[in-house]
Amino acid sequence: MFFVQKVSSFAELCSTSMLRFVNGVLAILCGIIIYEIITHLRPTLCKRKAAFFAVILALYPLHWFFTFLYYTDVASLTAVLAMYLTCLKKKYYFSALLGAFAVFIRQTNIIWMLFVACTGVIDITLTHPRKKVKVDELNESGKETGRLIPNNSVSASSNMRRRKPNSADASKYSATAANGSSSTQSSGFLDEIQDICLASWHMKWKLFISFCPFFMVLVAFVAFVRWNGSVVLGAKEAHAVSPHFAQIMYFSLVSTLATAPLHFSLCHVANMFQSFWKNRLGFFQWLVALTAGFLSVHFFSIAHPYLVADNRHYTFYLWRKVIKAHWLMKYFLVPFYVYSWSSIFNILGKVRQKVWVLTYFLATAAVLVPAPLIEFRYYTIPFYLLILHSHIDDNESWIAMGLMYLVINTFTMMMFLFRPFNWNHEPGVQRFIW
Repeated sequence: MFFVQKVSSFAELCSTSMLRFVNGVLAILCGIIIYEIITHLRPTLCKRKAAFFAVILALYPLHWFFTFLYYTDVASLTAVLAMYLTCLKKKYYFSALLGAFAVFIRQTNIIWMLFVACTGVIDITLTHPRKKVKVDELNESGKETGRLIPNNSVSASSNMRRRKPNSADASKYSATAANGSSSTQSSGFLDEIQDICLASWHMKWKLFISFCPFFMVLVAFVAFVRWNGSVVLGAKEAHAVSPHFAQIMYFSLVSTLATAPLHFSLCHVANMFQSFWKNRLGFFQWLVALTAGFLSVHFFSIAHPYLVADNRHYTFYLWRKVIKAHWLMKYFLVPFYVYSWSSIFNILGKVRQKVWVLTYFLATAAVLVPAPLIEFRYYTIPFYLLILHSHIDDNESWIAMGLMYLVINTFTMMMFLFRPFNWNHEPGVQRFIW
């Protein structure tokens, strides 16, 4: 009798309403984590503004819609952002534990765990007080001549080398320096790589102790893949790894459209083209990017059987009515893809190191390129990492984004609730979803 009661209570806990309630709780927790990340990355931002920004981000249509259905997206996003927040706060063991939980929820989160670990290493090494290392090295050489180098001379030269060239941005720079952004403008990509390598060598044991839990999770994941025969649990044939390079093109346009007031304002577009003409390598870079884009959509654009057969998803109609509207359409969209990625790099490069931006791009590509199915749900985590580091300051852009999200959410909820339809070949009611 006791066993029957336990089974009954467990069945109630696993009811549809209870499972969706869990998603609602996770969505609230996710909003709190977003607020904490914003205040950590931007300590000078007032709390009221940070709360306002967090509320707007909670309305992001892909996140909002699946909050009310029992999908793993909300739990996955919450776990990844919690892992990232704890890493920012330098609680690496707890961050690795949350990373293991994120991977348990969705296997591709192993990429975001590695991304978080890499950003942790970047933040530690590029904010490492290398002047002490320089003093030790100079004193070692100075012993041979009987002279020691004073600390203040080294720190002064280090500060001169690290000083931002634009004094007008001093306040913005001071706000981001605490989070490892100090060398974004003052040093090039190769300088950052050199700084990371030198600091990593001098801090190798500290880095090993701090980040070994991430390595342990990675080893456990590799063992799981070897045992399972694939990253995927379930329909392995339908989710086989495929070189879908066009996927990262779709992500860039979707993400910039979701933040259109930032990326497509007249001022920002004018600044983008102005920087393009001023940069001597700009034309060559855009030519390479356009060539890569054309090759991606021509040779690596995949029409998954689920995409062309399942008319419940909005991607089904975007594929048929937009990308497949004309055979030239997919090539016509390439310049918009390239502009979108250029704008993303430009926005991120203002507040983060170049090596951080490259790590973000590689992580996004590693998650999206192997996925043969176009699913906007896959874009949620990289989108949130992008918007959290975009540092949008003007309230007008946030209000415009919030209104845009409200309109989209109203439309998708109305379509889901009040426009059901039926399939002839399958019983039951079908509904429109992302």
